[in-house]
Amino acid sequence: MLLIWLVLGLCLPATSLPTQVVLDAPQLPSLHTGDRRLQGRFLHITDLHPDPFYKRGAHPSTACHRTKPKKKRRAGYYGTAYKECDSPFALTNFTLDYLEKRWSDDIDFVIWTGDSARHDNDDKIPRPLSEVYELNRAVTEKMKQVFSSKGIPVVPTIGNNDVWRPNDITRTYSSMWDGFIPSDSRASFLQGGYFSIEVVPGALAVVSLNTMYFYSSNEGHVPPMDGHYYSRCYGRYVELSLRFQDTILGHLFGHLNTDHFYFMKADDVHVDENAKETLKLTRHAASLFDMLVADFSRLPGPQDGIEYGDYAVVNVNPSVVPNPYVPTFRAYVYNVTGLPDGMSERYGGVGFEGSPECWGKSGSGAVKRKGGYRRDELEGCGVDFGGGVHFGSPSRRNLLWTPLGYAQYWMPKVEEYDARDTPEYELEYLTFSLSRLHAGGAGGQISNTQPFIPLENLPEELRDAKVEKSKYAPYDMDDLTIPSWIELARRIGKDRGKLRRRFRKYLYVGGEDEP
Repeated sequence: MLLIWLVLGLCLPATSLPTQVVLDAPQLPSLHTGDRRLQGRFLHITDLHPDPFYKRGAHPSTACHRTKPKKKRRAGYYGTAYKECDSPFALTNFTLDYLEKRWSDDIDFVIWTGDSARHDNDDKIPRPLSEVYELNRAVTEKMKQVFSSKGIPVVPTIGNNDVWRPNDITRTYSSMWDGFIPSDSRASFLQGGYFSIEVVPGALAVVSLNTMYFYSSNEGHVPPMDGHYYSRCYGRYVELSLRFQDTILGHLFGHLNTDHFYFMKADDVHVDENAKETLKLTRHAASLFDMLVADFSRLPGPQDGIEYGDYAVVNVNPSVVPNPYVPTFRAYVYNVTGLPDGMSERYGGVGFEGSPECWGKSGSGAVKRKGGYRRDELEGCGVDFGGGVHFGSPSRRNLLWTPLGYAQYWMPKVEEYDARDTPEYELEYLTFSLSRLHAGGAGGQISNTQPFIPLENLPEELRDAKVEKSKYAPYDMDDLTIPSWIELARRIGKDRGKLRRRFRKYLYVGGEDEP
């Protein structure tokens, strides 16, 4: 069986760009795909938003494009935190160079969920289509230089700020992303802007979907939610996510710039129109934090006989651009222990068959509801509500390919760095329990001696395998399976103290609230 991650991304007169190079991208060496040892890690990078008009010393009220007399707040060299200013090239270049230096030897692939042009938020400098494509080409070439040249697959997704007219984009990006899109996926991308790639051949794939077709505002890389997608599209997406829960390892998104997770549920397959309007009003009035905590507090407990097959987890990653928070990126770890001899040395040929002790067992039905469903309830979408989810699936228990956790990095001091300084991304938090951080499981090591996160990318206090308590590990999760996410959500929903406050802090990446 092939397991998959789902990543979903995605005229005004031309204005002359400043005389500067859009990202530094030197001549590329020839790309190669030589054998690489599986590391059991990958990066998620999203929403870079490089801005060729960003001006150090400008005022944030001008999108950091112009100065204003008598205004004290000034745009920093590497970015302006918690304001509506996009990324200077100094930040985007530094970030990708930093990832090359500190992470490229320790990862298997990169997920890049779009928005690689500046926001069109300055009436005095409108953003023409030529600029959107120029910025995307520059970021693409930088990605090839940093990752593809080392044989690391990069999986891009179209973002809502990467498009102009939806029907004109696929040919341009097909050419631009020629090194990223497999030849057998070229036709699907040209037709609909989506594709898949086997990042571990024969075993693990990433599907890059184009959600512009799902969203009434024609925007890509938008997370699935009933208020975001057309109701039929959302219902079908939820149903497919639950029906193939034993195949889909996770759903990764950008766009919102906040850091959070939430659940798609079986009850979301069908939403009563009256209830839908009430839900919209409630969500409009409530903050994202309040809405999530309310959802978490309503989760059934183990004593209620929770059906894990009725839930799928959506992870939303915060952005590189410090708009409106601070720069971030995320490093995921997944289970590659127990590979057949030699398979950790070279990619390929390992599928999922489940654990022998689980054969013959199954979980609850993927989608079920009181009274049952009729096949035609999605008005011709052609979905099937039958079947169940295998208890031995890597989305449900820790097996080969199961996502184990992630390390979230940020740059809280982005405004303090000047041209003479070398910025630093710092660890913000881990999902792992400290007992598992050094237990290994990454890198295909049968002896489990390799830590989940390379020691040089951990704070000094976490490099000691004997550490038992740390501010960096508040969630204490064993893995990122659906039961583990539900357990964390229950704890946040019930806890009115430190854990909930930490969740809120991470949600807004150290900021106060939604802008």
